[in-house]
Amino acid sequence: MKLCMIGTGYVGLVTGACFSDIGNKVICADIDEDKIDKLNSGKIPIYEPGLEELVKKNFDQKRLSFTTNVSSAIRKSDIIFICVGTPTKKKSKTANLKYVFQAANSISKNLNKYKIVVTKSTVPVTTGDKIEKIMKSKNHESKFDVISNPEFLREGEAIRDFIYPDRVIVGTKNAKANKIMKSLYLPIIKKITRYLNTSRRTAEMIKYASNAFLATKISFINELANLCEKSSVDVKDVSIGMGLDQRIGERFLRAGPAYGGSCFPKDTKALLHTAEKFKINLSIVKNVVKSNERRKTLLLKRIHKILGKSLKGKKITFLGVTFKPNTDDMREASSVKMLPYLSKKGASINYTDPSGNKKILDKIKNVKYYRNISSACYKRDLIIIHTEWNEFKQLNFKKIVKKRKFKIYDLRNLYSPTKMQKDKIEYFSIGR
Repeated sequence: MKLCMIGTGYVGLVTGACFSDIGNKVICADIDEDKIDKLNSGKIPIYEPGLEELVKKNFDQKRLSFTTNVSSAIRKSDIIFICVGTPTKKKSKTANLKYVFQAANSISKNLNKYKIVVTKSTVPVTTGDKIEKIMKSKNHESKFDVISNPEFLREGEAIRDFIYPDRVIVGTKNAKANKIMKSLYLPIIKKITRYLNTSRRTAEMIKYASNAFLATKISFINELANLCEKSSVDVKDVSIGMGLDQRIGERFLRAGPAYGGSCFPKDTKALLHTAEKFKINLSIVKNVVKSNERRKTLLLKRIHKILGKSLKGKKITFLGVTFKPNTDDMREASSVKMLPYLSKKGASINYTDPSGNKKILDKIKNVKYYRNISSACYKRDLIIIHTEWNEFKQLNFKKIVKKRKFKIYDLRNLYSPTKMQKDKIEYFSIGR
């Protein structure tokens, strides 16, 4: 099939590359000339394991192409995927749909035959109705169908999640559109994958409900970890014991920093805004958002307990700064709040991250990036394990720190407290 991805961010690029890899002709269109130039020269703007190889393979085989000519890409394609960003508005805390509606207008102006318009971006309930209204204002409805097909791609695991999805949700009540979409997804729908056809609004709600529930699990185990610390209980054992119950499951029950990334923070806020519009009080989700914000402050208070009231002159190293491993995404990462605070308190901060230097941290005083773990940790007072990259899981801290007295604050519970005690290292973790 001939597909067009409007937007070459995380969702558009991964989805486009994966669809091309199963035999479709895909055009990824974006108005960002610099990004398209880089993609055409083989440079991938995001860090995602396996993506560079997948893009190069399908680009070389001419199944995948990149262009700034959005209008031409729309006219050449049968199915148009809207994959633009929906960031949170600063004042209202709802999703900014400006780019979604801009894409809808572009599609509307370039309908030269029947096309399926797919909302892949995460959008609030009723957004599909608004897109359809924009389309109808300039075209006869027989020329298009607007459907919702939310993405469930985890950063760092996106390609695997596309090829082996838990479920494919297609929101449309139009039989023709549903038949075409099912045919498109047929190569990746296995016996273990459920293809679920719902109404468009239901599909939109499923995406928000899923992210809000996962965010709730993270906030729940983080709050429980606070209790575990006070009651001499190991939260890791609690998580394992809970997760063995199939009704609960073990995933997203690992205590640590506040949840971050491109989805959970903005989607929980957008869901609350939608609820307010319909005059519904989502008290659980509301408290999850508040709990997550408190989490960042709690971590900073714990650092004071470890190092003392004054942090002036203290030497601190962060192992990892992204919100999770196998991504370069800094959006809503706990480190983004922690580093500026520690800097203002007079601390000297080093950090290292396998995904490289972060521009967002460059302007913070007394913050320095190191490629090498040993260099970043040399003679530091406190090592904070912020992100659970594999590179940080088997370190000999005494050998790399080379200081008689230093402390470790393990936000991911990667190491054994018993072993640290044997090695005579002051070690602090989460919920243990």
